[in-house]
Amino acid sequence: MSDIHQALPTQNMELNIGPSHPAMHGTVKVSVELDGETIVKSNTDVGYLHRGFEKMCENVTWAQCMPYTDRLNYVSPLINNFAFCQAVEKLLGVEIPERAKYIRVIAAEISRITDHMTCCAAMGMEVGGFTPFLYMIEGRDYLYDLVERLSGARITVNYARIGGVVHDLPEGFAEDCLATLDKAFKLVDDGDKMLTHNRIFIDRMNGVGKISAADAIAYGITGPFLRSTGVEYDVRKAHPYDVYDRMDFDIPIGDNGDCYDRWLVRLEEMRQSRRILEQALKQIPPGTVLLDNPHFALPEKDQVYTRIEGLMNHFKLVIEGARVNEGEVYSFSEGGNGELGFYIVSDGSGQPYKMRVRSPCFAIMQALDDILLPGAMLSDVVPIFGSINMIGGECDR
Repeated sequence: MSDIHQALPTQNMELNIGPSHPAMHGTVKVSVELDGETIVKSNTDVGYLHRGFEKMCENVTWAQCMPYTDRLNYVSPLINNFAFCQAVEKLLGVEIPERAKYIRVIAAEISRITDHMTCCAAMGMEVGGFTPFLYMIEGRDYLYDLVERLSGARITVNYARIGGVVHDLPEGFAEDCLATLDKAFKLVDDGDKMLTHNRIFIDRMNGVGKISAADAIAYGITGPFLRSTGVEYDVRKAHPYDVYDRMDFDIPIGDNGDCYDRWLVRLEEMRQSRRILEQALKQIPPGTVLLDNPHFALPEKDQVYTRIEGLMNHFKLVIEGARVNEGEVYSFSEGGNGELGFYIVSDGSGQPYKMRVRSPCFAIMQALDDILLPGAMLSDVVPIFGSINMIGGECDR
């Protein structure tokens, strides 16, 4: 190299990706410092939604928190509903009816499949595979039809209630669910065939965004992201809730902790969720779906319209809120992206005194700047970010 070339000053380039970007799952900004196309360091800012979930919950009644939980992970809102109710029920010290437990498992596993379908579809599209994206989103839409039959809505469902669920499964739901799963999984299988052994997809995913099991545990990472590193941790197995202890299913794990393993783990988890659904639909017993407790459960509408006791109880619960036992509790379950936890404090009044949500994808985002992005290429940012499956509604701080 000539002296003049050696004397030329050079400096790294700084580039902002986002906060509004077509490949970002939500409003997030990643500022990267580049040496050529290699990322030297990055700085991620997730606080653009200004959601304020916890503070909003501290200013409404317990029941009015439910619509806010829908808007955390809005791809699988039913899981959020149930996780919040579990925390309140733990504080109340009540056990929900058996049939309600089964319904929660059924609805949660449908939601888990829709969550993984969305992530896998996006992972394909973000490296150029638009056809598998369309296939899996079509499959997700079939499952959203089931969610709509169950709750009356597709995204913001508001289906759970403290003490159970708002109403029973619609007539013929089990048969419809099994038929819909057949249709949806044909599309999942097509997406699998198009991408899993596709040379371009493998080259873009294999060895990209690697993280070790020790680092993942140190950062508090859970869910498919952790399991891709070989750690066999799933809340449904490690700390069973509802009726998961009666279900026979496996925990898929990976070897390398890279984007390709995260793709494979999510694919297999969808199939395991299908196994759980088939068992739950077969085992579900008859019975009530909501505790008959006037202290926190709204009365039936016919009682509100025809009986003064029902009207008074409805008025008190709506205006003042349910009186939840004084104390604090942390309750957690397996969300689409990992451990979804709710820490709540009650002062005995009709609304939460303190609320905190442990959003699973926030823990993963912590590792983005320290481990996942440094040393990667600029073109790797999108597949790495896509494999995290960050949902802005729950991650925003």
